Amino acid sequence: MIITKKYLNNLTFKVIGCAIEVHKQIGPGLLESVYEKCFLKELSLQGLSYKNQLWVPIHYKGLELNGELRLDVLVEDVLCVELKAQENIIPIHEAILLSYMQMLSKPKGLLLNFHCRNIFKEGQKTLVNDLFRQLNEN
Repeated sequence: MIITKKYLNNLTFKVIGCAIEVHKQIGPGLLESVYEKCFLKELSLQGLSYKNQLWVPIHYKGLELNGELRLDVLVEDVLCVELKAQENIIPIHEAILLSYMQMLSKPKGLLLNFHCRNIFKEGQKTLVNDLFRQLNEN
């Protein structure tokens, strides 16, 4: 399969839909681990493949570090997803996700915060990098 901007945008829409369904069913105010389990179930129900708690390798000038970095969810081996259950998404959350995207060579990422009233309006942020910008539209 050839990855395009259109494919990634459609996938992002489906993944946000999964988060909205989880939020609709169980609401805000719970632990991130609860949302993660429900979110993974919803991804499965929608036929989307994923890896969760994926180790993120750190390579630095020939040195490979075995850190404690883990991405919450990688959907369809192309979309990085970080889950939160916090009052606000802050700039460091975005920076971490952008770093994960770079280290894993993935073009798009999604921050989902379940501690909100409406996931679509205030509980999600989409991030892209140069890999995304280089993709074909269709």
